[in-house]
Formats: sequence, C-alpha cells, structure tokens
Amino acid sequence: MRKKRRAAAAAAVLVLLLTGGCQKKYEQIDLNGESLQESVQGDLQEDTDMEDGGEPALSVSGGEEGTGQDDELLAETSPKEQAIVGDPAPVLKDVDETVYVCGDSVNLRAGAGTGSQVVAVFKKGDKLRRTGYGEEWSRVEYEGMSCYIASRYVSAAVPNPGEGSSGAGAFQTGTAALSDGDVALNPSWKYAEFSKINTGTAKLYKAQEGVRKGITVCVNAGHGTSGGSGVKTLCHPDGTPKVTGGTTGAGATSAVAVSGGMTFSDGTAEAKVTLAMAKKLKEKLLAAGYDVLMIRESDDVQLDNIARTVIANNSADCHIALHWDSTTSNKGAFYMSVPSAASYRNMEPVKSVWEKHNALGESLIAGLKSVGVKIFSGGSMEMDLTQTSFSTIPSIDIELGDKASDHSDSTLDNLAAGLLAGVNQYFGQ
Repeated sequence: MRKKRRAAAAAAVLVLLLTGGCQKKYEQIDLNGESLQESVQGDLQEDTDMEDGGEPALSVSGGEEGTGQDDELLAETSPKEQAIVGDPAPVLKDVDETVYVCGDSVNLRAGAGTGSQVVAVFKKGDKLRRTGYGEEWSRVEYEGMSCYIASRYVSAAVPNPGEGSSGAGAFQTGTAALSDGDVALNPSWKYAEFSKINTGTAKLYKAQEGVRKGITVCVNAGHGTSGGSGVKTLCHPDGTPKVTGGTTGAGATSAVAVSGGMTFSDGTAEAKVTLAMAKKLKEKLLAAGYDVLMIRESDDVQLDNIARTVIANNSADCHIALHWDSTTSNKGAFYMSVPSAASYRNMEPVKSVWEKHNALGESLIAGLKSVGVKIFSGGSMEMDLTQTSFSTIPSIDIELGDKASDHSDSTLDNLAAGLLAGVNQYFGQ
C-alpha cells in the first residue's frame, strides 16, 4: 500500500510539473481517495524573505508519526518537483524587463507568499528576467520556470555594491526602486532607524526607453506631512548639536520632523506651491530622459525629513528639495550650502559627500540664472539641515524665492526649466 501511495503521488507531481513550473496548479488531486496535499502533509516554512548571509531556514514537518513517510516522499522528488508547492499566482502587470537583486540572501519562491517553498537564494547584483510586476511580488523566469521574488528586493537599476555615491549614474546599496511603483522606507537601510514618520511612500517614474538616461532625480516637494511639526527627530545621526541657526536654532540636537512651511503674501500655503513646482519639474525631467522619484504627489505624505532623505539615498542619484524662504523681500533663489564648520564637514555622511552637495547646488543656480531667474546674493547660504546631515548622495535644499515672490503657473514653469538646465549641467548632459 505504501509503495502504491508513493508511486501515485510521484506521478501526480510529474503531471503538475508539466502544467506550470513554480506556480501552484493544484487544489485537490485524488490519489486513491486522498489528496496530494493530504498525502504529503508537508508544511514548508521559512523564517524570513531576506536572511542576512545564510541559507533559507527550511523545515519539513508532517506525515504519520514515527514513519518518516512524507519526508521520504519529498526526498525522492527533485528540487524542481518540490517547487510546485506554492501559493496561488497573483494578478500582476505583464512586463518584460531585466531586473537586479538589490539585497543580500534574497529568496526566490515557488509562489507569491512567504509560505511558499524557497527555490533559490540570490545575492545582490544577480540578474533576472521579470515577466510580471506587483507592489508586493514580481514574477521572474528561473531555469525555465515562473517563480516569485519580493518586489522590494529587485530593481531595474544595477545596485552599487559599496556605500555612498560613486558619481553620476551610480545607484545606492539596497535600492527599492520599482517599475513605475511605490517606494517605501526599508527599515534595514542605513539611518532609517532615525525616522519617526514613515508610513507613506514615494513613487518612481521612468522616462520612455528611447530617451532614458539611466539617471534618477529625487524631487522632494517641501513640507506636506500632517502632524510633522509635532514630532522631533535628531538633527545629526551622531547626536551632535546643530552648528547654524534656521527653523531650529544652533545648539539644538533635535528638530521638527517636517515643518508646516510658511504662507505666501497672497495667503497660499508654501506646501501647495512646492507640490505644484515638483509636478512641473517631474514632467520636464521625464521628457528629458531622467527617471524621477517623487517624494510627495498629494497634500499629505507621511514621510518625515529623514525618511525622505533615506529613500532618496537608496533610490536616486541626486536629491532636490523644493522650498521658498520665509522672508518678505522677493530676494530671489539660492541653495542651502554645507556649513564650513570643521566639526560638521568631518561628520559622516557629510564628510564623504559635502563637496557633491555644493556642486549640485552651484549647478542648479547656474541653470536658474540661464533662464533669467533672480538670484539672491552669491546664490548660497550656509545651513545645517537634517536633509544634508543624513544624505549619502548629492542633495540640496533649493529656495526658489520667498513669501513675496511670484508663484504663478508661468513662473513655476520657468523655474522648472532652470532646474532642468542645472541638472543637465551637473550630470554633464
């Protein structure tokens, strides 16, 4: 009886393999009055979808106590035959593209669920062909089979194996960029633990293939986080105090997570104008071939300044935060440059990137000048910002005017043209 049972189960497994690779293709398959599921009774469990530096923790349980019968059946099937035990295939958007694994020890699964069997484990930089995309799971081809991998651990961008930026076009470790998809804060990213408001998501947009440059610009519409002014986060990752004044005074060790912003002389909230500006800049960047990571596309996104910065660090090549100053003199545009205080410039990650921050700022000012935008003083003002303190890619807060400045649609369009010119200059495009 035992041999018959095993032979029937093996035959059923073979039938399943012929009907669909890694995807689950059975519900109840009769084997002399029993289902394959009842015959095997194996519950494949695995601890996590991203285990640090190790093999997947896989355990097989079940079967008649003391017989080892079901373990024996699984042992007699090949890994591909065992791979059929998976979750139902989800509804995904059909795609055909090359993606890269952007985490260490990432599991490839038989089905789209953490309870599905692990078929293989990939390392950062491994290349896969993605055929289906969803916010949670991606379908990929592996050894002639359709299998599944968590979408947050694959990217169309080649991840940089080292920390920090290595220049234009370099993507950061652990990027979560998706194909026209949401990008959430990954708690494993460097400095993510300092964020306190992080339930929202940014969104990545890709330029059309014919003009695509392979460079991602993060556009951060300043402010726009409900409740952000009532929460405080550290000013610096090492806990040291601010070296300049600003919204938060020098000597403070913590600042509001996201300030509410000022109000223009005509009563318009700054957050409304920064959002309108971000949308215009997005369209110009996409038309020019840049991919764009939009931090905010609505009146409220639950991402504090640290979360915004860390998402940009891991998903973009540069980070541009859009603001207007709180003065009332129509002073013109300028960027917040890195303070010259030695203690600040020697603090990581500022130490490794501050020259790139200032270079990006100078390029943006040059671009704005080229379209006739009024520039304040020399075009920069030293400021110790949370954004700068946590940035590992070229990152700038650009002030496009102040409370008295015109913010009409035509003016915003011209500002967007100037910023695009600055981005082109910085990346040598």
